[in-house]
Amino acid sequence: MQAAPSIPALGPIQGDARRPSQTMTRRVQPVRAARALGRLVADKDDTRQVFEIMNALAGRSIDWGYQRLLDTPEGGLLAYQRVELSDRLQDRSWLAQFAPETVGAAYRSFVETRNLSAYGLADESRKVADTEIEAAHPRAWYARRLRDIHDVWHVLTGYQTDALGEACVVAFSLPQTRSAGFGLIAAGIAVQFMRARTGHPCGRAVLQAWRDGRTAAWLPGENYETLLAEPLEGARRRLNIPRPVIYGQVPPEVRNAYRGAQG
Repeated sequence: MQAAPSIPALGPIQGDARRPSQTMTRRVQPVRAARALGRLVADKDDTRQVFEIMNALAGRSIDWGYQRLLDTPEGGLLAYQRVELSDRLQDRSWLAQFAPETVGAAYRSFVETRNLSAYGLADESRKVADTEIEAAHPRAWYARRLRDIHDVWHVLTGYQTDALGEACVVAFSLPQTRSAGFGLIAAGIAVQFMRARTGHPCGRAVLQAWRDGRTAAWLPGENYETLLAEPLEGARRRLNIPRPVIYGQVPPEVRNAYRGAQG
């Protein structure tokens, strides 16, 4: 899921500009999700469709994740503080403090070399007509948290922003979040790779990512302001995130090898 470039990003929403939630209970809409998946398969860079799918299939996954966060001492503190990670991750002067070989330095390089933006990703999420992701509500804050750490998870897992890498990150995210939207996206892209008959283990790479997401530490509960200061390899060991071996066996020129994923 690639964020929009940093230049046209609309920027943050101030706390006093957020509106109360009308309803945080999400009705599952499988037809809407299937249509959005079709559009995403046709154009992997149409990030809005990712949020359409996530909105349509969120169900009670945000409730589950937020409650799990509250059930830990560190998570309770994070929920009390309610730091907006998009603001932190957009702050280039804050990112500049991280030493070489830390998670923060790797994240800084990741977004700068791809011209990505935390605010750009946030802007894309707001394009969904009935979204409440920017509501003044604790569970909406948790949903924003999941949105904003997507590219940090790219860095931690080692998956790139090609079509296969995105499928692997969302497959990893499925057991971490219990959001069916991640499962649909991962399965949909994996099927496209199998249809493309690349001769490389694309489907197995997605499966490995899902398995790794099951055995890794629970990343939504991490303190990301602290995590970014850790050495990258040490953080991966602590969080039990292995290297993406099968993904690495797929040549870079093949990782976009299906219809709609060129470039």
